[in-house]
Amino acid sequence: MQYDPDTPQLLRDFLNYHETIKGQSPKTIHEYYLDLRMFLRFIKLMRSEMPIHSDLNSISIKDVDIEFVRSITTSEIFDFLSYLANDRAQNPDSPYPEYGIAPAARARKLSAIKSFYKYLTVRTKQLKENPVADLEYPKLRKSLPKYLTIEQSAALLHAVSGQNQKRDYAILMLFLNCGIRRSELVGLNLTDVYDDRIRVVGKGNKERFVYFGENCRKALDDYLLERNKKTLSDNRALFGSRDGNRISVTAVHRLVKKALLQAGLDSTQYSAHKLRHTAATMMLSGGVDVKTVQEVLGHENLNTTQIYTHIENTELKIAAQANPLSKLE
Repeated sequence: MQYDPDTPQLLRDFLNYHETIKGQSPKTIHEYYLDLRMFLRFIKLMRSEMPIHSDLNSISIKDVDIEFVRSITTSEIFDFLSYLANDRAQNPDSPYPEYGIAPAARARKLSAIKSFYKYLTVRTKQLKENPVADLEYPKLRKSLPKYLTIEQSAALLHAVSGQNQKRDYAILMLFLNCGIRRSELVGLNLTDVYDDRIRVVGKGNKERFVYFGENCRKALDDYLLERNKKTLSDNRALFGSRDGNRISVTAVHRLVKKALLQAGLDSTQYSAHKLRHTAATMMLSGGVDVKTVQEVLGHENLNTTQIYTHIENTELKIAAQANPLSKLE
Protein backbone atom coordinates (compact mmCIF):
# COMPACT_ATOMS: atom_id res chain seq x y z
CA MET A 1 0.00 0.00 0.00
CA GLN A 2 1.24 3.50 -0.87
CA TYR A 3 1.12 5.87 2.09
CA ASP A 4 0.68 9.63 2.21
CA PRO A 5 4.00 11.33 3.15
CA ASP A 6 2.19 12.65 6.23
CA THR A 7 1.67 9.09 7.58
CA PRO A 8 3.76 8.53 10.73
CA GLN A 9 5.96 5.43 10.96
CA LEU A 10 3.93 4.09 13.90
CA LEU A 11 0.79 3.99 11.76
CA ARG A 12 2.70 2.54 8.78
CA ASP A 13 3.96 -0.31 10.95
CA PHE A 14 0.43 -1.07 12.18
CA LEU A 15 -0.98 -1.12 8.64
CA ASN A 16 1.90 -3.27 7.36
CA TYR A 17 1.24 -5.75 10.18
CA HIS A 18 -2.41 -6.13 9.17
CA GLU A 19 -1.50 -6.41 5.50
CA THR A 20 1.40 -8.87 5.72
CA ILE A 21 0.78 -10.81 8.94
CA LYS A 22 -3.01 -10.71 9.29
CA GLY A 23 -3.52 -10.92 5.52
CA GLN A 24 -6.33 -8.39 5.43
CA SER A 25 -7.58 -6.95 2.16
CA PRO A 26 -6.30 -3.65 0.69
CA LYS A 27 -9.78 -2.17 1.21
CA THR A 28 -9.73 -3.02 4.94
CA ILE A 29 -6.20 -1.62 5.30
CA HIS A 30 -7.26 1.61 3.58
CA GLU A 31 -10.28 1.95 5.88
CA TYR A 32 -8.03 1.47 8.93
CA TYR A 33 -5.76 4.16 7.56
CA LEU A 34 -8.56 6.69 6.99
CA ASP A 35 -10.20 6.04 10.36
CA LEU A 36 -6.98 6.26 12.38
CA ARG A 37 -5.79 9.31 10.46
CA MET A 38 -9.05 11.05 11.36
CA PHE A 39 -8.70 10.00 15.01
CA LEU A 40 -5.13 11.25 15.34
CA ARG A 41 -5.93 14.48 13.51
CA PHE A 42 -8.84 15.10 15.86
CA ILE A 43 -6.67 14.62 18.96
CA LYS A 44 -4.14 17.11 17.61
CA LEU A 45 -6.95 19.52 16.71
CA MET A 46 -8.40 19.39 20.22
CA ARG A 47 -5.01 19.97 21.81
CA SER A 48 -4.39 22.96 19.57
CA GLU A 49 -7.64 24.55 20.83
CA MET A 50 -8.77 25.28 17.30
CA PRO A 51 -12.55 25.44 16.57
CA ILE A 52 -14.28 22.01 16.45
CA HIS A 53 -15.40 22.60 12.84
CA SER A 54 -11.86 23.34 11.65
CA ASP A 55 -10.77 21.37 8.58
CA LEU A 56 -9.25 18.12 9.84
CA ASN A 57 -7.51 17.70 6.49
CA SER A 58 -5.24 20.60 7.35
CA ILE A 59 -3.89 18.86 10.49
CA SER A 60 -0.54 17.10 10.04
CA ILE A 61 0.11 13.86 11.95
CA LYS A 62 3.60 13.23 10.60
CA ASP A 63 5.18 13.78 14.02
CA VAL A 64 2.87 11.36 15.88
CA ASP A 65 4.94 8.79 17.74
CA ILE A 66 4.46 6.25 20.54
CA GLU A 67 4.79 8.95 23.21
CA PHE A 68 1.99 10.94 21.63
CA VAL A 69 -0.27 7.87 21.50
CA ARG A 70 0.64 6.97 25.09
CA SER A 71 -0.49 10.44 26.19
CA ILE A 72 -3.99 10.06 24.67
CA THR A 73 -6.54 9.74 27.48
CA THR A 74 -9.82 7.87 27.63
CA SER A 75 -11.52 11.25 27.98
CA GLU A 76 -10.05 12.40 24.66
CA ILE A 77 -11.26 9.21 23.00
CA PHE A 78 -14.76 9.88 24.35
CA ASP A 79 -14.49 13.39 22.89
CA PHE A 80 -13.70 11.86 19.49
CA LEU A 81 -16.69 9.52 19.67
CA SER A 82 -18.88 12.44 20.70
CA TYR A 83 -17.55 14.45 17.75
CA LEU A 84 -18.50 11.61 15.39
CA ALA A 85 -22.00 11.36 16.86
CA ASN A 86 -22.75 15.08 16.95
CA ASP A 87 -20.32 17.23 14.98
CA ARG A 88 -18.90 15.20 12.11
CA ALA A 89 -20.47 16.26 8.80
CA GLN A 90 -22.30 13.43 7.02
CA ASN A 91 -21.60 14.98 3.60
CA PRO A 92 -18.75 17.48 4.03
CA ASP A 93 -19.00 18.67 0.42
CA SER A 94 -22.69 19.57 0.70
CA PRO A 95 -23.53 23.29 1.05
CA TYR A 96 -25.93 22.31 3.85
CA PRO A 97 -24.38 19.27 5.54
CA GLU A 98 -26.07 17.39 8.34
CA TYR A 99 -23.98 16.53 11.37
CA GLY A 100 -23.51 13.26 13.25
CA ILE A 101 -22.61 10.04 11.44
CA ALA A 102 -24.52 6.75 11.81
CA PRO A 103 -23.83 4.27 14.62
CA ALA A 104 -22.45 1.69 12.16
CA ALA A 105 -19.87 4.18 10.85
CA ARG A 106 -18.91 5.17 14.41
CA ALA A 107 -18.56 1.49 15.34
CA ARG A 108 -16.19 0.92 12.42
CA LYS A 109 -13.95 3.78 13.53
CA LEU A 110 -13.93 2.54 17.12
CA SER A 111 -13.04 -0.92 15.82
CA ALA A 112 -10.02 0.56 14.03
CA ILE A 113 -8.91 2.34 17.21
CA LYS A 114 -9.33 -0.85 19.24
CA SER A 115 -7.24 -2.79 16.73
CA PHE A 116 -4.55 -0.10 16.83
CA TYR A 117 -4.28 -0.20 20.62
CA LYS A 118 -4.39 -4.00 20.69
CA TYR A 119 -1.46 -4.03 18.28
CA LEU A 120 0.48 -1.61 20.48
CA THR A 121 -0.28 -3.41 23.76
CA VAL A 122 -0.55 -7.10 22.91
CA ARG A 123 1.36 -7.59 19.66
CA THR A 124 4.31 -5.20 19.98
CA LYS A 125 4.06 -4.35 23.70
CA GLN A 126 4.94 -0.71 23.08
CA LEU A 127 2.18 0.31 25.51
CA LYS A 128 1.25 -1.19 28.85
CA GLU A 129 -2.28 0.21 29.11
CA ASN A 130 -5.12 -0.01 26.60
CA PRO A 131 -7.55 2.92 27.12
CA VAL A 132 -10.18 1.48 24.75
CA ALA A 133 -10.18 -2.14 25.90
CA ASP A 134 -13.49 -1.79 27.76
CA LEU A 135 -15.19 0.80 25.55
CA GLU A 136 -18.55 -0.39 24.23
CA TYR A 137 -19.56 -0.07 20.61
CA PRO A 138 -22.46 2.24 19.67
CA LYS A 139 -25.77 0.42 19.86
CA LEU A 140 -26.83 -0.62 16.37
CA ARG A 141 -30.38 -1.02 15.21
CA LYS A 142 -30.79 -4.73 14.53
CA SER A 143 -33.07 -5.09 11.56
CA LEU A 144 -33.26 -7.89 9.04
CA PRO A 145 -31.61 -6.93 5.75
CA LYS A 146 -33.76 -6.81 2.64
CA TYR A 147 -34.06 -10.15 0.88
CA LEU A 148 -36.12 -11.87 -1.80
CA THR A 149 -38.93 -14.28 -1.00
CA ILE A 150 -38.93 -17.74 -2.58
CA GLU A 151 -41.48 -16.54 -5.12
CA GLN A 152 -39.39 -13.48 -6.01
CA SER A 153 -36.26 -15.62 -6.27
CA ALA A 154 -38.04 -18.01 -8.63
CA ALA A 155 -39.25 -15.06 -10.73
CA LEU A 156 -35.69 -13.72 -10.88
CA LEU A 157 -34.27 -17.02 -12.10
CA HIS A 158 -37.04 -17.59 -14.61
CA ALA A 159 -36.57 -14.07 -16.03
CA VAL A 160 -32.97 -14.65 -17.11
CA SER A 161 -32.60 -14.43 -20.87
CA GLY A 162 -30.33 -13.14 -23.59
CA GLN A 163 -26.98 -14.06 -25.12
CA ASN A 164 -25.40 -14.94 -21.76
CA GLN A 165 -28.43 -16.72 -20.33
CA LYS A 166 -26.62 -19.82 -19.07
CA ARG A 167 -23.81 -17.79 -17.52
CA ASP A 168 -26.16 -15.34 -15.83
CA TYR A 169 -28.42 -18.12 -14.58
CA ALA A 170 -25.44 -19.96 -13.06
CA ILE A 171 -24.26 -16.75 -11.38
CA LEU A 172 -27.66 -16.06 -9.84
CA MET A 173 -27.94 -19.67 -8.67
CA LEU A 174 -24.56 -19.38 -6.93
CA PHE A 175 -25.60 -16.15 -5.24
CA LEU A 176 -28.95 -17.53 -4.09
CA ASN A 177 -27.68 -20.95 -3.01
CA CYS A 178 -24.20 -20.21 -1.66
CA GLY A 179 -24.49 -16.64 -0.43
CA ILE A 180 -21.07 -15.66 -1.75
CA ARG A 181 -19.93 -12.07 -2.22
CA ARG A 182 -19.63 -10.39 -5.62
CA SER A 183 -15.84 -10.18 -5.28
CA GLU A 184 -15.73 -13.88 -4.37
CA LEU A 185 -17.76 -14.84 -7.42
CA VAL A 186 -15.56 -12.76 -9.72
CA GLY A 187 -12.49 -14.49 -8.30
CA LEU A 188 -13.76 -18.03 -8.92
CA ASN A 189 -11.62 -20.21 -11.18
CA LEU A 190 -12.59 -23.34 -13.11
CA THR A 191 -10.54 -25.40 -10.65
CA ASP A 192 -12.59 -24.04 -7.74
CA VAL A 193 -15.69 -26.01 -8.81
CA TYR A 194 -16.05 -29.48 -7.29
CA ASP A 195 -18.88 -32.02 -7.50
CA ASP A 196 -20.94 -30.57 -4.66
CA ARG A 197 -19.09 -27.44 -3.55
CA ILE A 198 -16.98 -24.47 -4.58
CA ARG A 199 -13.74 -23.20 -3.09
CA VAL A 200 -14.08 -19.52 -2.26
CA VAL A 201 -11.36 -17.01 -1.40
CA GLY A 202 -12.94 -14.44 0.89
CA LYS A 203 -11.86 -11.41 2.86
CA GLY A 204 -8.28 -11.49 4.07
CA ASN A 205 -7.54 -14.22 1.48
CA LYS A 206 -9.25 -16.76 3.73
CA GLU A 207 -10.38 -19.90 1.91
CA ARG A 208 -13.58 -21.81 2.60
CA PHE A 209 -15.70 -24.45 0.89
CA VAL A 210 -19.37 -23.76 0.24
CA TYR A 211 -21.70 -26.60 -0.69
CA PHE A 212 -24.53 -26.33 -3.21
CA GLY A 213 -27.56 -28.36 -4.21
CA GLU A 214 -28.43 -30.37 -7.31
CA ASN A 215 -30.07 -27.54 -9.24
CA CYS A 216 -27.08 -25.31 -8.73
CA ARG A 217 -24.83 -28.14 -9.94
CA LYS A 218 -27.01 -28.51 -13.07
CA ALA A 219 -26.85 -24.76 -13.74
CA LEU A 220 -23.06 -24.88 -13.50
CA ASP A 221 -22.85 -27.95 -15.75
CA ASP A 222 -25.02 -26.28 -18.40
CA TYR A 223 -22.85 -23.18 -18.28
CA LEU A 224 -19.56 -25.13 -18.32
CA LEU A 225 -20.52 -26.76 -21.62
CA GLU A 226 -20.51 -23.24 -23.01
CA ARG A 227 -17.53 -21.94 -21.03
CA ASN A 228 -15.20 -24.78 -22.06
CA LYS A 229 -15.56 -23.77 -25.69
CA LYS A 230 -14.19 -20.28 -24.97
CA THR A 231 -10.69 -18.97 -24.34
CA LEU A 232 -10.33 -15.99 -22.03
CA SER A 233 -7.38 -13.66 -21.44
CA ASP A 234 -7.25 -15.24 -17.98
CA ASN A 235 -8.30 -18.73 -18.93
CA ARG A 236 -8.45 -19.85 -15.29
CA ALA A 237 -11.57 -17.73 -14.74
CA LEU A 238 -14.87 -19.51 -14.24
CA PHE A 239 -16.92 -16.60 -15.53
CA GLY A 240 -15.93 -14.50 -18.52
CA SER A 241 -17.19 -11.31 -20.11
CA ARG A 242 -18.09 -10.47 -23.69
CA ASP A 243 -14.66 -8.94 -24.30
CA GLY A 244 -12.93 -12.19 -23.36
CA ASN A 245 -11.72 -11.14 -19.93
CA ARG A 246 -12.56 -12.37 -16.44
CA ILE A 247 -15.99 -10.98 -15.53
CA SER A 248 -15.80 -7.80 -13.45
CA VAL A 249 -17.64 -6.75 -10.31
CA THR A 250 -19.33 -4.00 -12.34
CA ALA A 251 -20.53 -6.48 -14.98
CA VAL A 252 -21.99 -8.72 -12.26
CA HIS A 253 -23.76 -5.71 -10.77
CA ARG A 254 -25.28 -4.89 -14.17
CA LEU A 255 -26.46 -8.41 -14.95
CA VAL A 256 -28.16 -8.72 -11.55
CA LYS A 257 -29.92 -5.38 -12.05
CA LYS A 258 -30.99 -6.45 -15.55
CA ALA A 259 -32.46 -9.71 -14.25
CA LEU A 260 -34.28 -7.87 -11.46
CA LEU A 261 -35.88 -5.50 -13.98
CA GLN A 262 -36.87 -8.39 -16.25
CA ALA A 263 -38.48 -10.11 -13.25
CA GLY A 264 -40.50 -6.99 -12.43
CA LEU A 265 -38.62 -6.43 -9.16
CA ASP A 266 -37.43 -3.07 -7.82
CA SER A 267 -33.79 -2.90 -8.90
CA THR A 268 -33.20 0.08 -6.58
CA GLN A 269 -34.09 -2.03 -3.54
CA TYR A 270 -32.22 -5.23 -4.42
CA SER A 271 -28.69 -6.05 -5.55
CA ALA A 272 -26.16 -8.88 -5.65
CA HIS A 273 -25.53 -8.28 -1.96
CA LYS A 274 -29.24 -8.66 -1.26
CA LEU A 275 -29.08 -12.07 -2.94
CA ARG A 276 -26.46 -12.98 -0.32
CA HIS A 277 -28.94 -11.88 2.35
CA THR A 278 -31.57 -14.01 0.64
CA ALA A 279 -29.37 -17.11 0.75
CA ALA A 280 -28.61 -16.59 4.46
CA THR A 281 -32.25 -16.05 5.34
CA MET A 282 -33.37 -19.13 3.40
CA MET A 283 -30.72 -21.29 5.05
CA LEU A 284 -31.81 -20.19 8.51
CA SER A 285 -35.48 -20.64 7.75
CA GLY A 286 -34.63 -24.09 6.39
CA GLY A 287 -33.19 -25.23 9.71
CA VAL A 288 -29.48 -24.33 9.52
CA ASP A 289 -27.92 -23.07 12.76
CA VAL A 290 -26.46 -19.59 12.82
CA LYS A 291 -22.90 -20.81 13.48
CA THR A 292 -22.99 -22.89 10.30
CA VAL A 293 -24.39 -19.97 8.30
CA GLN A 294 -21.52 -17.87 9.66
CA GLU A 295 -19.09 -20.41 8.19
CA VAL A 296 -20.96 -20.59 4.88
CA LEU A 297 -20.98 -16.79 4.49
CA GLY A 298 -17.39 -16.37 5.64
CA HIS A 299 -18.25 -13.96 8.45
CA GLU A 300 -15.35 -13.44 10.84
CA ASN A 301 -17.65 -12.40 13.68
CA LEU A 302 -20.76 -14.33 14.69
CA ASN A 303 -22.52 -11.05 15.52
CA THR A 304 -22.52 -10.22 11.81
CA THR A 305 -24.50 -13.39 11.09
CA GLN A 306 -26.85 -13.02 14.05
CA ILE A 307 -28.52 -10.06 12.40
CA TYR A 308 -30.57 -12.62 10.45
CA THR A 309 -32.01 -14.69 13.33
CA HIS A 310 -31.29 -17.50 15.80
CA ILE A 311 -32.11 -21.06 14.78
CA GLU A 312 -31.45 -24.61 15.98
CA ASN A 313 -28.29 -26.63 15.33
CA THR A 314 -27.55 -28.68 12.21
CA GLU A 315 -24.51 -29.59 10.12
CA LEU A 316 -22.44 -27.73 7.57
CA LYS A 317 -22.96 -29.83 4.46
CA ILE A 318 -26.78 -29.74 4.67
CA ALA A 319 -26.74 -25.94 4.52
CA ALA A 320 -27.20 -25.95 0.74
CA GLN A 321 -29.79 -28.73 0.76
CA ALA A 322 -31.76 -26.98 3.53
CA ASN A 323 -31.95 -23.86 1.35
CA PRO A 324 -35.34 -24.12 -0.43
CA LEU A 325 -33.82 -22.55 -3.52
CA SER A 326 -31.54 -25.55 -4.06
CA LYS A 327 -34.62 -27.61 -5.03
CA LEU A 328 -36.25 -24.91 -7.14
CA GLU A 329 -37.58 -26.23 -10.46
